[in-house]
Amino acid sequence: MNRLFVAYKPTNIGSNLFLSKIKRKYGVKKAGFSGTLDPFAKGVLLVGFGTYTKLFRFLNKTPKVYRATLWLGAKSDTLDLEMIESVEILKEFDRERVESAVKSLEGELKYDPPIFSAKRIDGQRAYDLARAGKEFTLNKIDSTIYETKLISYCHPFVTFEATVSEGTYIRSLGKIIATRLGLDSGSLSALERLREGQFRYNDEEILDIKKSLNMSQNFYIGNSDNLKYGRVLALEDLKTKEDGYYWLENEDAISIIRVVDREVKYELGRIKC
Repeated sequence: MNRLFVAYKPTNIGSNLFLSKIKRKYGVKKAGFSGTLDPFAKGVLLVGFGTYTKLFRFLNKTPKVYRATLWLGAKSDTLDLEMIESVEILKEFDRERVESAVKSLEGELKYDPPIFSAKRIDGQRAYDLARAGKEFTLNKIDSTIYETKLISYCHPFVTFEATVSEGTYIRSLGKIIATRLGLDSGSLSALERLREGQFRYNDEEILDIKKSLNMSQNFYIGNSDNLKYGRVLALEDLKTKEDGYYWLENEDAISIIRVVDREVKYELGRIKC
């Protein structure tokens, strides 16, 4: 069964375990998800069944929108509630100063990722090395922060939303906000992914795969058997000849192609709709 939909992962469960529950719910064996959420986080998780798992890299998944609550003065190496070491009692800030710190994130941002992250170092996950007490260095991350918005400030908790590029660490954004307020510590007490590109949660509604792809439709005007059987396609038989990725109607399926340097290459053959 091919199916694409948005599920809503609750907090305190890993993405893989949550997917196992989804598979049992629908009685399917082959399934996958895009964009892992930590157990601490909740929210939008894009799920595909069957061959639709091959399409994740072609979907319109950016920018991403998160809502987070930052606990000012809470010290944690994980930058969330998992390993709170201490809590500093702070004087309340002016709301305008907090809002300014949140808005200051907007633009191109270079920063340190959390040491408790899934980034690999010599084949090992950073969070495994961190839990083992080993010293290591992570390369800085470059992210685009398209928009930030202060939702509420109820001292010492700052709730904000951030619209960001792929791979942004929201826990690190919380730490930066705390730093720009002159604090040594700040950790997230809540994190929710509201949206991945065009994808929002809507009661696990089945999505139209053609409308979910991050590319335009092209049209093949040659012998239809060439497309049906995955034969080499000639550029002159395509309506649109510019370089790029496209999807083509292929009877009751679609095919994804790439045009580059006047050559037509298959990215995916027949994916049944």
